[in-house]
Amino acid sequence: MEISWIRTFIIAAQNENFRKTSEALFLTQPAITKHIRRLEERLNTVLFERVGKSVSLTPAGAKFLPYAKEMLEKYDQGIDNFEAWKQGYNKKLIIAAAPQIASSILPSLLRRFIDEHPDIEVIISVLKSYEIGEGISLGRADIGLTKLQPLQTNITSEVVHEERVLFVGPHLEEETLGEEATLEKYRLITHNHPDYWELLLHEVRRHYPSTRTMAVDQVEITKRFIEAGLGVSYLPLTMVEGEIRTDKLVEIQPEKINVPSAKTYVVTKVKTQEVIIFTSFLKEAIQKNFHVQINI
Repeated sequence: MEISWIRTFIIAAQNENFRKTSEALFLTQPAITKHIRRLEERLNTVLFERVGKSVSLTPAGAKFLPYAKEMLEKYDQGIDNFEAWKQGYNKKLIIAAAPQIASSILPSLLRRFIDEHPDIEVIISVLKSYEIGEGISLGRADIGLTKLQPLQTNITSEVVHEERVLFVGPHLEEETLGEEATLEKYRLITHNHPDYWELLLHEVRRHYPSTRTMAVDQVEITKRFIEAGLGVSYLPLTMVEGEIRTDKLVEIQPEKINVPSAKTYVVTKVKTQEVIIFTSFLKEAIQKNFHVQINI
């Protein structure tokens, strides 16, 4: 029994159409038919009922489907583990990270972690902050780094980093404008951070009710828009310090607005050895590099 027959069977069961299955697997339709026929011969049973261009599982096919999925999952996992072994890894750590973290503090931290732990294979899954709690809860990742405290009750979360949020604008003026003049001249780019915008926007509108806004849900796009003079925004320090240092963005001092802080949470479910190693490294690295109070 070949694994390609199993894979074809599973995709065909999902699509209930051999043409769609051939497109999904980049095979010819006769090849799909051959795989299914060989598998049926091997199992000595009929797996599909053919009705016109559509197919549906027979009772035998429905019974075999979960076994097929289990076999394919074990095969793929075994191949992944073998490839990892060939590359010198004997452990694996899947990190789910929010985009704001993946594009700011994570690269430098990961470089050091990988240098210190070359035997751990690190896999990064970039998810929105509100998706990370569910990902950890369902076991899709070992550890999560998020800007939003998750709601799931079967996982644990703690704050590992808290930082200032800065009011930033484009470095286009000969002289930096004040808070009020800036909000009069530029649109306020909002909702690029999952945690603080609802309260902050209420605060801005209370003091400056005529402020024009533009929602952009990604930090990197927000920064490019600001550099181009399309608006201003409130962004965490670690996400803009490089642009401020290179004179692409400029910090505008607050006057009436009570600027919030931004938190980074580490989320876990099962305390594996790899999770413990990375969590310990993360806390030490953040405390050393960003000079913040760590909650342990």
